[in-house]
Amino acid sequence: MPPDQLSPALARRVALAAQGLGSGSTAPAGTRRLNATIDRLGLLQIDSVNVFERSHYLPLFARLGAYDRANLDRLTLDGPGRYVEYWAHEAALVPVATWPLFRWRMADYRRRWLADDDSWLSANPRLARWLLDLVREGGPVPASLVEHESNVRTGPWWGWGSVKQGLESLFRVGELVSAGRRRFERVYALPEQVIPHELLDTDISRHEAHRRLLAHAASAQGVGTTADLADYFRLKTADVVPALRELHDEGVLSAVEVPGWGRPAWLHRDARLPRRLEADALLSPFDPVVWTRPRAERVFGFHYRIEIYTPLEKRVHGYYVLPVLQDDRLVARVDLKSDRQAGVLRVQAAWRERDLDVDCDRLASLLRRAAHWQGLESVEVMPRGDLAAELGRRFG
Repeated sequence: MPPDQLSPALARRVALAAQGLGSGSTAPAGTRRLNATIDRLGLLQIDSVNVFERSHYLPLFARLGAYDRANLDRLTLDGPGRYVEYWAHEAALVPVATWPLFRWRMADYRRRWLADDDSWLSANPRLARWLLDLVREGGPVPASLVEHESNVRTGPWWGWGSVKQGLESLFRVGELVSAGRRRFERVYALPEQVIPHELLDTDISRHEAHRRLLAHAASAQGVGTTADLADYFRLKTADVVPALRELHDEGVLSAVEVPGWGRPAWLHRDARLPRRLEADALLSPFDPVVWTRPRAERVFGFHYRIEIYTPLEKRVHGYYVLPVLQDDRLVARVDLKSDRQAGVLRVQAAWRERDLDVDCDRLASLLRRAAHWQGLESVEVMPRGDLAAELGRRFG
């Protein structure tokens, strides 16, 4: 029988174990483990910021340790294959088998935009047809090959920037899909050029899609509130509640109480309940463990705001700040930059979290592993943050 109550500490361990953290496996992180980890998570959120490393690489390093990033590129970015992109949480890589589960979202975008005379889709039907014909006749294409300064634009109906906007609009409504990336620029294709025919022909109702996505979110989070589970794939409460009810009735989810959470929670039937958990990880700002900021605060007591878009003088912790996980606690945060020209991983700031103990030897070892994974020769700690001096001594 599942428990009726989880302690906050056990809830933390359940959540981390469900995410594949603290597994203790030392198996080589080859293709099989990369695929298995992405399948467990359900998606890798994409972000273009590359000051330390682009975000979709980091959840796998946090869970598997050093791995060949070129291998991940071959799996996810080099062209049609096991993964495609869509707006799953935000822009994300998802298993291609998941793509049909988002058709309701594509239909929602289309319905909303066609009802709005000012939307790109309503205002540019001729350009939309032209773009689709272009991809149909010439194959997958990035925006830069369609719209750039040397192009002779054969139609008078669009202004500068409209092609990229159009490709993105058609991508959101499902008339175009991703066919990998070139130099991190998305390549657009027709669905039939990328998606297997058996998936193109799959018809999944809105309700069934929500049910499957919610079940995956619950499996990937282990335990969570209704809002936590809904946010994993950015689902709306009106669609989530009926699906939750069904999953509960079927025994997939059970209702539990976590003292201090202030709201009911749901435990997945396959969730592990570890008595202890050993983990050392740097978490991307877009890692599922922390990407829902209210959940990070509720589960870990960790108030987290990314400050990339905050003016320098108003930043509290730094530009690209990564939470530091030790066992089942977020104990610190470090602002990292890969100085590739100098071959140095720069810790631009290091902060301890509240009154939690930080094992600086473990953190220093983790940073050395991160530097090695990045192909960098050394680590340097800048004198900013209340953990900087103690951490810096490990690199003296």
